[in-house]
Amino acid sequence: MNIFNIFKKKESESSPKENWESLKPILESHRRVAWFPNTLEKASNPTSSKFSGVPAISRDEKWPCCSNCNEPMQLFLQLNSQELPATEKNLFGEGMLQVFYCTNWDKECEVNCEAFFPFSKSTLVRVVDYKSEVIASPDLSPVKDAFPERQIIGWESKEDYPNWEELENLGVTLTDAQSDLLCDMEYPLPKDKLLGWPYWVQGVEYPDCPECGTPMKLIFQIDSEDNLPYMFGDVGCSHITQCESHKDKLAIAWACS
Repeated sequence: MNIFNIFKKKESESSPKENWESLKPILESHRRVAWFPNTLEKASNPTSSKFSGVPAISRDEKWPCCSNCNEPMQLFLQLNSQELPATEKNLFGEGMLQVFYCTNWDKECEVNCEAFFPFSKSTLVRVVDYKSEVIASPDLSPVKDAFPERQIIGWESKEDYPNWEELENLGVTLTDAQSDLLCDMEYPLPKDKLLGWPYWVQGVEYPDCPECGTPMKLIFQIDSEDNLPYMFGDVGCSHITQCESHKDKLAIAWACS
């Protein structure tokens, strides 16, 4: 074979960038904005948006405990609605979204309570709206081996697209080459993020609202070992979801390979 013909063939092939530009119009109607948190490892006040640390707690309540071991659960995430990107202020309602997760390995709460499923007894996801005068958070976390706090100090937006399986559910069928390209471009985007499309490790797994049975909406994605020094199973990824009609129905669930 003439070596010059080989080079000519390579030059004529479309580049990944060109292929992506031809695929984007097909995906455009399903494009979403994902917000990635900018964080610093530092202590913050109880109402700040953060990973780990001390959350806003009312003087009338105790730190949330696991129903299996009765020990305080790790604060995985707190989002203050007033500190979200301007376009997302009413995303989950007024106040603070809080995600607690039991990491007590002595009692194997994650396994015994099947914390990979939504509404586990070893997790708690809620939205609280406390007046400042009733907040009486402790100075230090009572959690054994509490993770270091990372305060969310800002947000960076990126465009995000669903994976091939979710696209099929939306009526869009890609070729194998297009599906491979979507994966090569790392869509949906991994890492911790607000909104966007879920990075599914296995299949599409939106939990159903226990009140109305409607699939719940993604609020936030917590990936393994990004802002939290925690791995969900074998490099899994978790998703915090909420029912759009019943705002008090929230959950965290995850899957791994």
